Amino acid sequence: MDRVSSFDEPLKKLLGGATAKVMAEHLDLHTVGDLLHHYPRRYEERGKLTALADLPLDEHVTVVAQVADARILMFNNGRGKRLEVTLTDGSGRLQLVFFGHGVHKPHKELLPGRQAMFAGKVSVFNRKMQLAHPTYQLLDASDADEATEAVDAFAGRLLPIYPACKQLDSWRIAKAVDAVLPSAQDAVDPLPAALREGRGFTPLPEALFKVHRPQTKADIEDAKARLKWDEAFVLQVALARRRYADTQLPAAARRPVADGLLDAFDAKLPFTLTEGQKKVSKEIFDDLATEHPMHRLLQGEVGSGKTMVALRAMLAVVDAGGQAAMLAPTEVLAQQHHRSITEMMGELAEGGMLGGSDRGTKVVLLTGSMGTAARRQALLDLVTGEAGIVIGTHALIEDKVQFHDLGLVVVDEQHRFGVEQRDALRSKGKQPPHLLVMTATPIPRTVAMTVFGDLETSVLDQLPAGRSPIASHVVPAKDKPHFLARAWERVREEVENGHQAYVVCPRIGDDAEEEKKGKAKKKAAEEDPDKRPPLAVLEIADELRKGALAGLTVEVLHGRMHPDEKDDVMRRFAAGDVDVLVATTVIEVGVNVPNATAMVIMDADRFGVSQLHQLRGRVGRGSAPGLCLLVSEAHEASPARARLSAVAATLDGFELSRIDLEQRREGDVLGQAQSGVRSSLRMLTVIDDEEVIAAAREEAVAIVAADPELEHLPELRTVLSALLDKDREEYLDKG
Repeated sequence: MDRVSSFDEPLKKLLGGATAKVMAEHLDLHTVGDLLHHYPRRYEERGKLTALADLPLDEHVTVVAQVADARILMFNNGRGKRLEVTLTDGSGRLQLVFFGHGVHKPHKELLPGRQAMFAGKVSVFNRKMQLAHPTYQLLDASDADEATEAVDAFAGRLLPIYPACKQLDSWRIAKAVDAVLPSAQDAVDPLPAALREGRGFTPLPEALFKVHRPQTKADIEDAKARLKWDEAFVLQVALARRRYADTQLPAAARRPVADGLLDAFDAKLPFTLTEGQKKVSKEIFDDLATEHPMHRLLQGEVGSGKTMVALRAMLAVVDAGGQAAMLAPTEVLAQQHHRSITEMMGELAEGGMLGGSDRGTKVVLLTGSMGTAARRQALLDLVTGEAGIVIGTHALIEDKVQFHDLGLVVVDEQHRFGVEQRDALRSKGKQPPHLLVMTATPIPRTVAMTVFGDLETSVLDQLPAGRSPIASHVVPAKDKPHFLARAWERVREEVENGHQAYVVCPRIGDDAEEEKKGKAKKKAAEEDPDKRPPLAVLEIADELRKGALAGLTVEVLHGRMHPDEKDDVMRRFAAGDVDVLVATTVIEVGVNVPNATAMVIMDADRFGVSQLHQLRGRVGRGSAPGLCLLVSEAHEASPARARLSAVAATLDGFELSRIDLEQRREGDVLGQAQSGVRSSLRMLTVIDDEEVIAAAREEAVAIVAADPELEHLPELRTVLSALLDKDREEYLDKG
């Protein structure tokens, strides 16, 4: 059998159609190789029972425990039966429930004193943790000989507990792994022999055997060390090749000129730049002066002054005879950037116009909703070079948009854009333009190194003087409704003190499609209160106008409004004519109203950690302190509430991004989604394995520098091409 093809063998051939179908649909496992890389989450030891006290809510778990008692309860006037079984392990107790016809078998088998392995999803009922209708496997047998065999099979062994699903328990996955484990002998080893021997790694086939069927704890450590290294190394080789290819591309060096636009701008600044801004600007200017394209990620806290750094880079490029384009994710943000940049530049943004500076340039806005005449003029200014700076949305990417000489692309809020969009804009330069991507979602260094390994990273972690602290609190609306009433009182107090407030909701509301979904969700909510639809801007605004905030000026802002209408609302809010703005996440980034001091986020548990941090950054932007209230109906013991408490406990975005990452994992670091999907990392966690990633990067860089095409490393090339399917290869090429 071919060494690679055994790993490519469809699971259907070895496991049968039904099991293979479940694995494909629910675990995304299709081939022998996929299953061999589906590693155990943890291992159970014979006699060591899982700590029931530490079970995670809403997750599929496997526990080994003993039955303490079991009883049948009748309900519905004797027509219904319910079996309640209590498990114990010395650390805590857990209740199992079975209903209807599902009662008979467990009632006969789950007798007090019996030990078994149980799998199911942890929920809460009457304030007690429970598993409803778990599947189970008894760990003893009635026949003495069989009992001895069962104990022998189980005793002294480390039982692998696999990531499972409702349709397929961990022990059934373990049986499937047994069927494919012989194929581990055919694993193609990506590590060069010298590297493997130099670092004392276990051979790959042995590592796969040890991770799935360890005899000792040392086996597990050996296997993990090897498999983590493989993932880090292959990924870093892919990124090192990408960076090497970039250094081979030509780009025009863009050096600032003395007494040019940048110097004129710096001279009129009413404040001094922070040390962080100066340091990061120098890194960017050094990159711009080279003859291959800059690829830099600028990350920093909300309000750390990234826009100022980006604007100075754009002015330096205009000084050097090029043009700069800033790509923003929403029209509201593009308009806001355009307004704040033209205000900061003053007459320098009116080059060639009456009253403009002779050292100035034109700053134009380009969005999809602009009128024909304004749009035509903006396109003309770009193609003639009259406009040195353009700020726009996806409209910048359209084919008809042409530049005179595009030298720098700045992408704001990097996570909102696909690589294709970045690439489309970069393709508009005569030569590849320099690229600066910005994000206000702080990313731990290891994540940046892994997920954005093709970008050099600059960090702004210093806030400019004059920014105020933000107090954050969780408002448990379901448990303590009077807390929510107090939240609205606080908003009123802020307004009475001359300030303004935001109220953020997850949904817009009042839409035919939404209404249809809403009705279905409403019906589901009546059956289960936890399934109600997310709160909507239009409904909450209406309720507040009539109730808690009656008498205040309450306006709405959301993505379905006409751009002129959105701009009008934002202008009036910025001018102080609107007391409370009820909005969706369109205000998440870039919106800057220093007088807004309070924010209430409804259904806060429906947002991610980074998003909450971004939203919170809209308040406390002036001299008055900010207040952020996170309203949630989530259960006190739920992961969602833990997430909110973490956000309330710290303003450190880097710390929050770690928490976010630990909860959500990294996403597919080589695919288009950067979180929320199955990771291409199975063993490596970028948050914990910083040293492994750094060491793998060093080795990868050295190998690629010596042999860019990996001609002398055919095994590594084979594994790399398996990891980088066509889509991922293109993704990295465009990155």
